[in-house]
Amino acid sequence: QVQLVESGGGLVQAGGSLRLSCATSESAFFGFYTFGWYRQAPGKQRDLVASIAPDGNTYYSESVKGRFTISRDNAKNPMRLQMNSLKPDGTAVYYCNKDSDPYLTWGQGAQVTVSS
Repeated sequence: QVQLVESGGGLVQAGGSLRLSCATSESAFFGFYTFGWYRQAPGKQRDLVASIAPDGNTYYSESVKGRFTISRDNAKNPMRLQMNSLKPDGTAVYYCNKDSDPYLTWGQGAQVTVSS
């Protein structure tokens, strides 16, 4: 099955920055479907935080708007999420996937921990 691999997580102080990458065994998918970044904080549901369509249009949740930037150079390059001005409530496991059914099999995710 198609694999999704998230990378770039880590520990960062509040106000710091981190960049996540999402790679797939079927890179062409990035050029055909809207892909998004999701995050799941402890005790919370998994929520969409940003997405990018094949035409380059982007979406951001209200909680990250102005601080996060989603990008995809082309179908062969990883999808990325640049996270600036990180807050402690950004602590979560971050996942990438299509922003539509049927979803691909979820990857392991990237752990992001933001300290005060």
